[in-house]
Amino acid sequence: MNQQINSYLQQLHAFIEAQEKRIRSLEAAVKKLQEETKVLKSRPPMQVDRIEYKFDQLKVESLEGTLNIGLNPSELQNIEDFDVNNKNIKAPISPKKQMKRTMEIEDAIYQYLESELPEVVAAVKQNLNVNVDDSYVAFIREDIKKQLPNRIDFYMKQQQAANRGDHKNPNENDEIIESLKKEIHSGVHAFISHLPENMKGMNKE
Repeated sequence: MNQQINSYLQQLHAFIEAQEKRIRSLEAAVKKLQEETKVLKSRPPMQVDRIEYKFDQLKVESLEGTLNIGLNPSELQNIEDFDVNNKNIKAPISPKKQMKRTMEIEDAIYQYLESELPEVVAAVKQNLNVNVDDSYVAFIREDIKKQLPNRIDFYMKQQQAANRGDHKNPNENDEIIESLKKEIHSGVHAFISHLPENMKGMNKE
């Protein structure tokens, strides 16, 4: 029992010594900071009364070119008059809303590609009276998906310019979706019609 008490007392003594060293170290650091602060306060403040530029000492041989800040003068003629009115100011579409719209349009086109693209390909084949392998459907689908983000961005910017930032039209996504469907149909027609002759055959009547 006495041995345990002695051991505890030794540990307690060592702990107290360590704390004292820590306190002394912190006191020294505080004292040093106080001295540095005192030195900084004793320094006179810096003042700048006036800055003079001696332009008469500059020599310019020639001054050429045009300095454009913001708008190029040649572009001003393309800017239409606009009326600044608090009630008529239309803010551009927010990134959050634009991302949401993009995802909604992508989902709609993805569903269209999965459910209706085979019928589109079949209709084009019948219209052109050619026979191509059904494996082209998967190839066409993946190719369209790669191009989809750029095409959605194109139509959204086109629509925004036409509407002058007015996003109250509830059918704005539907308009882009329909435009993309027409573009897909035209693209499929062009793709199949330009296939090499050895990769397509005539349908048998």
